[in-house]
Amino acid sequence: MHHMVVPRRGAPDVMEWTTAALPEPNADEVLVRVEAAGVSSYDVMLRGHRFPGFPSVPYTPGEDFVGVIETVGATVRDLTPGQRVGGWTFGDAGSYAEYIRRPAAEVVPVPEGLAPEIAVAMIVNYLTARLALHQAAKVKPGEWLLVQGAGGGLGSALLQLAREDGIRTIGCDAIEKHAQIRADGAEPVGFRTEDVVQRTRELSGGGADVVIDLIGGGRQLLRSWRALRPGGRLVMLGMAGSLRSGTGIILPSLVMMGALALWPGRRRLASGPGMEDYPRDHLDWYRATLAEFFEKALSGRLVPRVAESLPFAEAARAHTMLEEGHVAGKIVLVSAGGA
Repeated sequence: MHHMVVPRRGAPDVMEWTTAALPEPNADEVLVRVEAAGVSSYDVMLRGHRFPGFPSVPYTPGEDFVGVIETVGATVRDLTPGQRVGGWTFGDAGSYAEYIRRPAAEVVPVPEGLAPEIAVAMIVNYLTARLALHQAAKVKPGEWLLVQGAGGGLGSALLQLAREDGIRTIGCDAIEKHAQIRADGAEPVGFRTEDVVQRTRELSGGGADVVIDLIGGGRQLLRSWRALRPGGRLVMLGMAGSLRSGTGIILPSLVMMGALALWPGRRRLASGPGMEDYPRDHLDWYRATLAEFFEKALSGRLVPRVAESLPFAEAARAHTMLEEGHVAGKIVLVSAGGA
């Protein structure tokens, strides 16, 4: 089989599309012929060594996948060859590949009629968004939510799931992403063209109840904090700003979060379990939630935003696009027989 390998940290062009032996599934595993894999900011940051983290080089990137089961292990009873499934790699990476081997308990059937590139765009982003909204921020129907960085795949997932829950939303991002933000049910705000704090206060009648910040950086987090109403909650859910600014934003982000934790007043920082442990510790929740997302995408209630579908061998181009910061939605890598 072929797979993408990161032999060393560096620019996108360090990645190599190379061959490897076809893996054999263990007794409780399935071997999946991958049709689509998602490209995430996490992939980009690890490849460039902008974030410390696992896995160590060499490794194959990719945190989510959709494909067709090729073979099943000896003890697998509820899955069969030829069945389309999707799943998260639980932090193990490895989905930029023609085949991937995963525990049978960690894959979820994809309903017939749901395209692989649409299904895969839901997995990491929508699971992360559900955890952030329900477990961390605990947003209630009727409250106002501001998403900083609303035009990407995760931002879109947050807005759509919030809309499903009856939450009123504001989405902040570049003006070229405002059409998508409106389609996701939110009031768009331009971070370059408007005073985000003032505009949020105007739209929400005094400030957001919750701000979920996907960008990071000291000044950005302070802006998000100031956009809250008294009693509001701030969730830092990522540091997408490091894609363009590098690791220099990490320390200011942590310092600012420490300062905000001590800030007098009724605003507060909110946190909860994340993707690093919650799905593995709650496999029933993981499978049921992902199955719910697939069904809602099939019915049109949720609309994953696929920015572009590229062949697996063009993963370097996908990473470059994310680093340039102009992507609205999620980039998906597809097999030769995919979209």
